Amino acid sequence: MLKNFNGRPSLATVLKASTVAGIAAAVLATGVPLEITRSHAEAVKVQAPAVPSFANVVDAVSPAVVSVRVENRVNPVADNDGFSFDFNGRGFDDLPDDHPLKRFFRQFGQDPNDQQGGHQRRFGQNGPGGPNGPGKGRLRPVAQGSGFFISEDGYIVTNNHVVSDGQAFVVVMNDGTELDAKLIGKDPRTDLAVLKVDGKGKKFTYVNWADDNNVRVGDWVVAVGNPFGLGGTVTAGIVSARGRDIGSGPYDDYLQVDAAVNRGNSGGPTFNLNGEVVGINTAIFSPSGGSVGIAFAIPASTAKDVVADLMKDGQVSRGWLGVQIQPVTKDIAESIGLSEPSGALVVAPQPGSPGDKAGMKAGDVVTALNGETIKDARDLSRRIGAMQPGSKAELSVWRAGKAQSLTVELGTLPADQKDASADDNNQPQQPEAPASEKALADLGLTVGPSDDGKGLAITGIDPDSDAADKGIKEGEKITSVNNQEVSTAADVVKVLNQAKKDGRTRALFQIQSSEGSRFVALPINGQG
Repeated sequence: MLKNFNGRPSLATVLKASTVAGIAAAVLATGVPLEITRSHAEAVKVQAPAVPSFANVVDAVSPAVVSVRVENRVNPVADNDGFSFDFNGRGFDDLPDDHPLKRFFRQFGQDPNDQQGGHQRRFGQNGPGGPNGPGKGRLRPVAQGSGFFISEDGYIVTNNHVVSDGQAFVVVMNDGTELDAKLIGKDPRTDLAVLKVDGKGKKFTYVNWADDNNVRVGDWVVAVGNPFGLGGTVTAGIVSARGRDIGSGPYDDYLQVDAAVNRGNSGGPTFNLNGEVVGINTAIFSPSGGSVGIAFAIPASTAKDVVADLMKDGQVSRGWLGVQIQPVTKDIAESIGLSEPSGALVVAPQPGSPGDKAGMKAGDVVTALNGETIKDARDLSRRIGAMQPGSKAELSVWRAGKAQSLTVELGTLPADQKDASADDNNQPQQPEAPASEKALADLGLTVGPSDDGKGLAITGIDPDSDAADKGIKEGEKITSVNNQEVSTAADVVKVLNQAKKDGRTRALFQIQSSEGSRFVALPINGQG
């Protein structure tokens, strides 16, 4: 260590002492260490760009959206005289003989209807036929969904599948008010229903329908409903697609949206940013049971007309053509000389139906209705169904390579008729009809005389043939080729040869099975 030999402190010592004294003075003057007095930076704050908000839409439409609680009568398990069971509304005697419960009692030698000690044990007494049948049980909630007001006097739209099993209905408004509702009408074919509440003079907030022509893929939409019974819930997304066919019926024409829709949203509205109803949520695609961003809504144009009929008459009257139809595939179009695969192919007219009376025949292709082109079988079904019974329809029909016109007076769709005018089987599953032994082998078919002498019975199928690929099965029957009846292999050969002379590469075979008649087009190149 360096020392100062004259006895005075060194320069280094003086500097150290001065530094310590300075720090001490700062502490005494401020009371805190010098480092803590540093200034801090402000919290992060970002000026976000302005984006659309759904809040105004939600504030406006929420009072018009309701929760729908569906109630049914639940019978007690037993009465005062003993015990009984209700097997989904059926008594023990109504169960099939091979039912596990009946087998159980037989195995142990017991008859549930035996008298024991003067007391009769009878299963199912509290079912529909028992003392606690309809009207005797207690009303309890069995389902829930959503709905919305479409008039100030209390008409509410929801889904048919929400209310179909109900005996009583309670509407819960967004402010918690509960009101009893009655069922005005329902339409299973479009899955729509209308309820009515008595507001005792109160005017309800209601919403209007959007114009379908202004709904575009990519538009913002807001779904409001009652998912999982949580009450008013809002989700948002866009219109993902239009004209979706989900296989629920002949009138499928759904909007697809990606707003989150779950169980309980059924019957609830999807709005545009103007607060107008663009669709009614009715189904979702979900492998898990929850929302995966694919929901389907009945478009406003469909709902508007059906709801108007339900409010007026409690039911929907639809036009009826009475013919079974199927789509025109590319192969079928080629086989009958159509330039493009469009229109609806008539498989068979129902005897006595309007189509039958107008002269429609199997093999006809309906290409236009009242001058408007028919895109496919479902398009024809929807358009016929939208027309009033008794109205006249001008049909453009392609028959035997020529265009013809038919006038049909539409009937009324029977209540038990599954489809308005179509059986839209998109699955070509028809057998082929060869012309000779060689032709049959080339087509992959073995045929023989039919039992009734009409057509050719298919007795064998080559699993590697086009016929097998298109679902042709042994046991089915070929009734016609290119709309000409056939009963022998020679008949088929004649038709195929003519088709090749006409420049066709495929022929149209009509196949009859236990499930009905249908058409399939098969390649005929190489057939002689």
